[in-house]
Amino acid sequence: MREDIWRFTGVVLLSLLAGLATGQIMICLLTGIVLFVIWQYRVLKQLYDWLQYRNENDPPELPGIINEICSGIDFLRTHYKQREDKLSAFLKRFQEATAALPDAVIVFGEHGDIEWANEKAKDYLGVRWPQDGGQRISNLIRHPELTAFLNDQEHQHSSKALQIESPINADLKLEFRITPYGETQKLLVARDVTAIQRIHQMRKDFIANASHELRTPLTVISGYLEGFADDMEVCPEPWRPHIEQMRKQSEQMQRLIDDLLQLSSLEMIAEREETEPVMVPDLLAAIYQEAQTLSGMMEHIFYLDTDPDLWIQGNQREIYSAISNLVFNAIQHTSERGIIRIHWYADKTGAHLEVADNGEGIAPEHIPRITERFYRVDKSRSRAKGGTGLGLAIVKHVMTRHGGNLHIESQLGKGSIFRCDFPAKIVVYKTKNADTSLSA
Repeated sequence: MREDIWRFTGVVLLSLLAGLATGQIMICLLTGIVLFVIWQYRVLKQLYDWLQYRNENDPPELPGIINEICSGIDFLRTHYKQREDKLSAFLKRFQEATAALPDAVIVFGEHGDIEWANEKAKDYLGVRWPQDGGQRISNLIRHPELTAFLNDQEHQHSSKALQIESPINADLKLEFRITPYGETQKLLVARDVTAIQRIHQMRKDFIANASHELRTPLTVISGYLEGFADDMEVCPEPWRPHIEQMRKQSEQMQRLIDDLLQLSSLEMIAEREETEPVMVPDLLAAIYQEAQTLSGMMEHIFYLDTDPDLWIQGNQREIYSAISNLVFNAIQHTSERGIIRIHWYADKTGAHLEVADNGEGIAPEHIPRITERFYRVDKSRSRAKGGTGLGLAIVKHVMTRHGGNLHIESQLGKGSIFRCDFPAKIVVYKTKNADTSLSA
């Protein structure tokens, strides 16, 4: 900068001296300034040519501040090129990695336009890259469930998955997940879960068929044992404890088969069948009476708090099964004279059934798995109390079929809270004059 000032000052002084010598000060001064401007223009023209034609050579040697500008531009250009090369390498590695994945991967923009897809996307979804680049994914994959899933922002942020058949191969069962990233982009991943679904179906079919096959012979055995129990006086004395033990074990097996059949029925049908207004307060009143009888000598203290006008639209048999499982489970795991609270209420999010006890509680590591079938926190105690290990699995399936969730809170030695959260769309208020929906 200082060099440029001295250079301009020198031109002005020389022009003044020439003007004094010739007696034409203004003409000489104007001529000097014009020549300086022309020279400066040529310097800027060199800079412009270097930038315009992207000359990869070193920047030209130019005088003054222009030279510093050239050096700064050259530094930024080199730094930008290094970043560009680095990002290109990252992108290439990403594409190579996703291309090697066994899952279909599609990157699409804010409006569903495809920006990139790997090779598996063609096999699973019929999306070809780069031929289909720039097209809207909804135009290529015409599936109502998938389209709704792609447009559902709530599912995208909750990491929920959608399982449907492949749009181009009905023999393939795919699991879709969407992950938003960046400002507007989304990543769609489709995984082949055909083998897993086939195994699950085989397991369901086996359990359902085995339960049906066992039910008839077990009914016969139970009938004979009941007959022996009723005529115990005709049985030899040594036989009596064995008959009683066999009768109890057959009852336990009968409960297990009944629970297996109910769970199989819930799993076979993904959606609820015909629904009806379920009078939950009446169900709770009946279950409350049964719970007092079941408590027997344990003398549990029950508190029942219900909204008498709060009903839901659903399947009465399934709702009864879910509620009774929670209440009877609380009785089994609450010590003598323990407190069990049953609360049925609603808020702006929906209806809630809360079953709380001050029993033995559950350790935190067991809570994520406690709704799995046959999972027991304490296997020996559960069997001794007559549990089948399927009660909470049934509750979870019932809640899923009614669009709700099962929430569990527990502390060892302090008790547990099991809360069924039903969505507002199935809640109905039963009033004296009319039925009103909570979601209306």
